[in-house]
Amino acid sequence: MGYPEQIDVFQDKLNQKANGGSYVVEEKLLLTGGVYSGLLAHDNINNQTLSVYTGSRYSGTEVRNYSVSFPDEAPWRRMIRIYADVPEVYVTYETPGDTVEADDVNQLQTGLTATQIELERYKQAGRIDGGSFRREV
Repeated sequence: MGYPEQIDVFQDKLNQKANGGSYVVEEKLLLTGGVYSGLLAHDNINNQTLSVYTGSRYSGTEVRNYSVSFPDEAPWRRMIRIYADVPEVYVTYETPGDTVEADDVNQLQTGLTATQIELERYKQAGRIDGGSFRREV
């Protein structure tokens, strides 16, 4: 579903730490029909630190039925496929920070352009007048 029916959501990027340390990240992932398949939110993940649980902060039951891979065109990304009979899981991992790539910038530009087009559409429809919104009755 495209804009404006769906609002763009941009994931915050993690800068590399000056001291060379790592971030510990926990992601809540929703499963559909017992399966989740998609990219994790952050890059450069240390695969040895990745764990999946049914509860937050290593609580609940550990889920071991998952696989991790990376796309050939973006080896810093991680794709995860999880199989569990629960509605949600929590994936925890360490990363030194994200890699900002052209796709990230392109996604921002697409969202900005869609917003500009929508504002112009509202102006043409007479819903914006002199910098303020007109209330339609």
